[in-house]
Amino acid sequence: MLKKAFLVFLLLFGGGTLFAQEVIEKIAAIVDNDVILESEVKLRAMIEAQREGVNPNDKDFQAKVLESMIEEKLLYAWAVLDSIIVTKPEIDQYMNYQIQQLVRQFGSEEEVERQYKKSIAQIKRELEPEIEKNLLMKKAQDKKFASVQVSRREVEEFYKEFRDSLGNSPEKVKLSHIFRSPVKSERLKKIAHDFAETLLDSIKHGADFAEMAKKYSQDPGSAVNGGDLGWAPRGMFFPEFESVAFRLRVGEVSDVIESPVGYHIIQLMDRRGEQIRARHILIQIKPDDESDIEAINFLSALRDSLLFFNADFKTLARKYSQDERTAKSGGSLGSYYIDKLDPDLKEAIRNLKEGGISTVKRIDYAKDEYGFHLVKVDERIPAHYPNLELDYDEIQELALMHKKQKLESEWFDELKSKIYWEIK
Repeated sequence: MLKKAFLVFLLLFGGGTLFAQEVIEKIAAIVDNDVILESEVKLRAMIEAQREGVNPNDKDFQAKVLESMIEEKLLYAWAVLDSIIVTKPEIDQYMNYQIQQLVRQFGSEEEVERQYKKSIAQIKRELEPEIEKNLLMKKAQDKKFASVQVSRREVEEFYKEFRDSLGNSPEKVKLSHIFRSPVKSERLKKIAHDFAETLLDSIKHGADFAEMAKKYSQDPGSAVNGGDLGWAPRGMFFPEFESVAFRLRVGEVSDVIESPVGYHIIQLMDRRGEQIRARHILIQIKPDDESDIEAINFLSALRDSLLFFNADFKTLARKYSQDERTAKSGGSLGSYYIDKLDPDLKEAIRNLKEGGISTVKRIDYAKDEYGFHLVKVDERIPAHYPNLELDYDEIQELALMHKKQKLESEWFDELKSKIYWEIK
């Protein structure tokens, strides 16, 4: 089936000169209006073989790789035929995430540029077409299979059929947490909001919107283009943003509005049916030392209440945690294999027994994105042979994956009967 998006990076950065000496590019397959070159198959085979520890020159393995690449092209062709749309903001968001992952891996943007011998701007330009294709294919798959579920009976039947091949289940922990975000400080929100208001006032008094966006917007994906977000239908932006943007008249500038990522000033540039082209200026809420100390002191006080005054963790999580996804459940994060935990989270619970509560722990997610946590170990589950009582969620996920793979295989057979393809 489809390969992971990291192949985009490997193909871009790992294959620039591998086949530079080939004079004639032979075609391995044709799918719709696109071709797959033999050099592309060899490169993908080399990458996959390195991951799987097999011989990249094995003909059967190369045939398997080619089949996977044909399926990708079929999926892309179907996405285009089905009028699936990927917007510039979606591409930029995914692009920025991938760049952040590289920065986190290598330590700085400068080191990323040194490793790949390309500027960040050049990396982004070269990645954009492939990222757009990957997002189109993902949307096509989601549209077809996102609603697929498995029943309890299907999970039990999957377990019965495959339990002998599931292997040993590593040590797991069930965790809960109380989370505080320094950027949710009312003081910091006011600073960001007031700054956005001053920019809006400047625009109302004649300042050029695009120049203000280039100078002040903190959305790296659109700021360089004067805040231009490109054409987008409904459903592509945060609801708070979209409800305002679609009500604007062409040329009109909004008031300052808040979304989960900060404060926006929006200008509608054009409208075409149910699509709009807008630009914006984003001012994010930035943490500072004072907000960090406020969050640490707040969680430290809660920890004292838990340790010395027998306060109930779930009650405090429901009342004070700023993680909207888990607060209502008393902060429950669910079960995790120890070896799959984020390194910072793993360190926080390393010496905790069941019922133990960590000290306040800062966990970084990306550049300038972090929060503070109290983590509780609800249960430690030693390594064991998988069973439905202890491992139902994980077995359910495997059963769902198995079901989707079968449905995808059937669907690709259907696509092959509808879209032209040929192996040369």
